[in-house]
Amino acid sequence: MRFAIMFAGLALAGCAQNAEYKAERDAQARRELASALGDRVPGKQQDCINPGMSDGPQIIDTRTLIYRQGGRLYRNDLVAECPSLAPLTTVIVVMRGSQLCRNDQFSVLTPGTSIPSALCRLGKFTPYTRPAG
Repeated sequence: MRFAIMFAGLALAGCAQNAEYKAERDAQARRELASALGDRVPGKQQDCINPGMSDGPQIIDTRTLIYRQGGRLYRNDLVAECPSLAPLTTVIVVMRGSQLCRNDQFSVLTPGTSIPSALCRLGKFTPYTRPAG
């Protein structure tokens, strides 16, 4: 009986640490996104961007990527969470045409591994530009 209570206590402590880590990672992602976007304002969402003129992606969190084209940034909110997406991972996109588009699939390669993750999908691209003035 004591073992079961001790095990339950350890499980709850692990859940608390996991929740604490997730909250800290979410806060870090919000700071990174705010830093990347700065004072830029969002424009109309679009389905595709030209990948040849883009730097990136910058991985913000498991649902958000940033692509840079000069002074313009494109925020991509993925169709669904991509659990393997994390800082220092490599995004491998499977393009179906000459542009990077909504619903294009990608996998993630973690440093030190040779097997990519399951496929994830890009969402719409929201352009962010600096306000005129």
